[in-house]
Amino acid sequence: MTNRLRDESSPYLLQHAGNSVDWYPWGEAAFTLAKELDKPVFLSIGYSACHWCHVMAHESFEDPGAAAVLNEHFVSIKVDREERPDVDAIYMDAVVAMAGQGGWPLSVFLTPDGKPFYGGTYFPPSPRHGMPSFKEVLLGVARAWAEERERLISSAAELVQRISSMATPGGAGGELRTEVFDQAVERILRGYDWRDGGWGRAPKFPASLTIEYLWQRHHRTGDKLAREMATHALSSMARGGMYDWLGGGFHRYSVDNHWLVPHFEKMLYDNALLARAYLHAWLVTKDPLFRTILDETLSFLLREMKDDQGGFYSSLDADSEGEEGRFYLWTAGEIESGLERPQEQEAFRLAFELHPEGNFEGRLVLRRRRDEHGIPTASTPEETAARARLLEIRSARERPALDEKVVTAWNGLTLSAWAAAARGRLLRVGPRRACRRRTRRDHRSPARSAPSRTRTSPARPSRPD
Repeated sequence: MTNRLRDESSPYLLQHAGNSVDWYPWGEAAFTLAKELDKPVFLSIGYSACHWCHVMAHESFEDPGAAAVLNEHFVSIKVDREERPDVDAIYMDAVVAMAGQGGWPLSVFLTPDGKPFYGGTYFPPSPRHGMPSFKEVLLGVARAWAEERERLISSAAELVQRISSMATPGGAGGELRTEVFDQAVERILRGYDWRDGGWGRAPKFPASLTIEYLWQRHHRTGDKLAREMATHALSSMARGGMYDWLGGGFHRYSVDNHWLVPHFEKMLYDNALLARAYLHAWLVTKDPLFRTILDETLSFLLREMKDDQGGFYSSLDADSEGEEGRFYLWTAGEIESGLERPQEQEAFRLAFELHPEGNFEGRLVLRRRRDEHGIPTASTPEETAARARLLEIRSARERPALDEKVVTAWNGLTLSAWAAAARGRLLRVGPRRACRRRTRRDHRSPARSAPSRTRTSPARPSRPD
């Protein structure tokens, strides 16, 4: 069946136009119907490159049984968080307040006037790892709406009041004291992972703005520890599978503590922010690794993400051929057969950890070796030629889908990175020989054939999935 999303322009909404769920786009029509039918609203928020959004869609939204429960008991609304960051921000705050964490897909249950009373992120099709199944959640919420409605409405009102009070700035203004900056650096230091680099535990995100703050701290005060944290974090991320050593650019985040296996989607704003961080690393250290990462990341943006009219697209999907990361993964045999020249095989083997059994579900995420000092090994001409050959082979695979939205704020971040690199006279970028310039038709899957449109959103990237 097709639903009301078929006339939308968002690639994400169009992905769900054929679901069995009777989706509505965000708007008055859905809430008016919910009031008329006296039903709660199920709000689902995601974006086109979100892997777990795809998983929940396949498991639940395409399942006639789950869709029937949704259609019977709820009015269902689907939102693209890149088109409506304002809606996403409101309900993300609500879910974080209720569940302690958020992410995408974002699943929120609302009263007919839009107040949230229950929510979460991904729900599996059957009970798993302590999580209830999606159908159990739906039936539980429907039962509570029928039998305990006043309690739900009261808790929704309390939640809205609590979120509103948290969002209201409090206290009088005052002088910004330098001790605040010292305290910030101390807190950053206490949370730093000196073994693997970065902050926090898995999933591990590239803390671009924290690293930028450390560079500013070093520039203004000469803080050597700030410099050491920044260079160690950037070196650790570049070595692992977070970085695409064939095509350039960074994936979304690492699913482990070691920056080995990434969540394979590529976002425009991540790469724009990381390009600036590696630019500043090169300016401070003159380490050729950082220069290489900067050049290849900017080349990736120009080659893979550039709109015909001069802007930059939003994201590349994590999935292709029905698997997450399939486009980027290798077997040892594929690498050996692809590199026919013995000197290139040897150079690539010395540069990367090539376990015959793979390092991720029987395949290889390319991870650079370290020298005796823990620094990623330097490139050689033979290794560079080997990478170019494997990139040429990879370019013939089925490509991940491209979200062709041109988001104004994310383009601002990207242009800022390019301008900063140009100011430093560092531009040494351009399409690699292995990758011809692809047309929009080459990138696109039929379900995502919406025309490119410019969207505005806050410059601050919102929470990743």
